[in-house]
Amino acid sequence: MPKNAMVSRVESDRVLVLERIFDAPRDLVFKMFKDPKHLKRWWEPRGWELPICNVDFRPGGVWHYCMKCVDQNLGEYYGMESWGKSIYKEIIEPEKIVYIDFFSDAEGNSNDAMPSTDITLEFIDLGEKTKLINRAEYASAESLKTVMDMGMLQGITETWDRLEEALKQMQ
Repeated sequence: MPKNAMVSRVESDRVLVLERIFDAPRDLVFKMFKDPKHLKRWWEPRGWELPICNVDFRPGGVWHYCMKCVDQNLGEYYGMESWGKSIYKEIIEPEKIVYIDFFSDAEGNSNDAMPSTDITLEFIDLGEKTKLINRAEYASAESLKTVMDMGMLQGITETWDRLEEALKQMQ
């Protein structure tokens, strides 16, 4: 297991909790989630990029983004776009971000055929390190199973690996 491996667990069959310790101070880790120029460096699995990333970082504000597969080695996914939209509910800097996350289209309309997620990110100060806890609550066990079957856990693992790399470059 890597030094700072992600730990995951399912609670009450519809809540996925992910935890990882990052080798960076809390203020810096938090900043990586609020600034579009930082998000564009890490918010996607390997082989994907974030060509569009619009962030209105305030309660009630919207984050709308597009992930695009740019790696031909990913076969059927090459050239594919995946749009997402989040609405911030609560922000306590640098401790917590609460938002609802949707699949969307390029205009920002929610895709109701796909499950939405209530996300709470907690940033725990460990001095020169930060423990990040991502609590994702789904409407049903079936909704959680849908995103797990889509490979969401692998995608988040790769994304958090990229976050770790970006944090190292900034220090």
